[in-house]
Amino acid sequence: MTKNYYDVLGIEKSASKDEIKKAFYKLASKYHPDKKGGDEAKFKEVNEAYQILSDEKKRKEYDTYGQTFSGSGARAGGFGFEGFDASDFSNMQFDFGDLGDIFGDMFGMGGSPFGGPRQKRGRDISLEVDISFSESIFGTQRDVLISKVGQCKTCKGTGAKHGTETTTCEICNGKGKVHDTKKTFMGTFQTVKTCSNCNGKGKVAKEKCHDCRGAGVHTMKEDIHIEVPAGISNGEMIRLSQMGEAISGGLSGDLYVRVNVASHKEWKREGADLIIKHSIKLTDALLGAKHTIHGLDGDINIEIAPGASAGEILRVRGRGVPSVHDKIKRGDALVKLDIIMPKKLTKKAMKLVEEMKEEGL
Repeated sequence: MTKNYYDVLGIEKSASKDEIKKAFYKLASKYHPDKKGGDEAKFKEVNEAYQILSDEKKRKEYDTYGQTFSGSGARAGGFGFEGFDASDFSNMQFDFGDLGDIFGDMFGMGGSPFGGPRQKRGRDISLEVDISFSESIFGTQRDVLISKVGQCKTCKGTGAKHGTETTTCEICNGKGKVHDTKKTFMGTFQTVKTCSNCNGKGKVAKEKCHDCRGAGVHTMKEDIHIEVPAGISNGEMIRLSQMGEAISGGLSGDLYVRVNVASHKEWKREGADLIIKHSIKLTDALLGAKHTIHGLDGDINIEIAPGASAGEILRVRGRGVPSVHDKIKRGDALVKLDIIMPKKLTKKAMKLVEEMKEEGL
């Protein structure tokens, strides 16, 4: 009886290549004989189904005729199961990118055991700086003294005493890397990792540096210069690449600077625009007037047209927030009018208002 390979993998006949691959990996992991509770017969069946359905030509033949003519299912991919050896699974060619969850836990490196080890990297660190509202709009600078693990300035990270020689590491024979074999339920894999004795340098010091005691790094105080760009918002982070903590034989981490922006008593920010509430007299609203407002970078002149209404917004082009990417380009200043109504009127003013009322105003 012909097997239904789609049922074996638990997929629909319309399944995509990715769906076929994912289904196979999931079942292969479940039934592999080396794993506790594994099932060799099921594993063979799952592999047979995958070898047929993952090959376009064989899949087309199978869909049309119920069998393949370009190679039997049992030997598809060059792995016959006569005299099957579970260790063959370690030699099968997989796209390990789809098995990141398995190998991430297995090797602690988030990828294939056949890829080289990741370069060591120092710890990322963070700090906060406080700036004024005006500084956030136009940019500023800060110099901050921090304590961190940095590269030893005496030996420049070599770990050797100045003027002394280095010798070839006996552990890795100067290669900086060592091989490590791991046995898993999916077979035996060999990984390559950085030599812990020389930290990947292949050389060790005959006499260690007095300041860092041969580590090449140690805790120190360092002045950090921070350029705060114009237009930065409250809570934004500035990333200073490789300004974090150093690590022997690897790259330094990054420094992240969180920017805290103080509020302004008059101006508010809305995207690229600056907004201010400006109070005017009733007569200015009725008759019109010219006013000067104190902006963040100088005076702003506005012209109030006769008949202005409360809540009306006057737009002053190019007096807002500079663009982070283009310092020449700026948003606008928005002046929201607030009309101050008189609480008391003189007899003369009352008479004038009554005359306006008679005019239908």
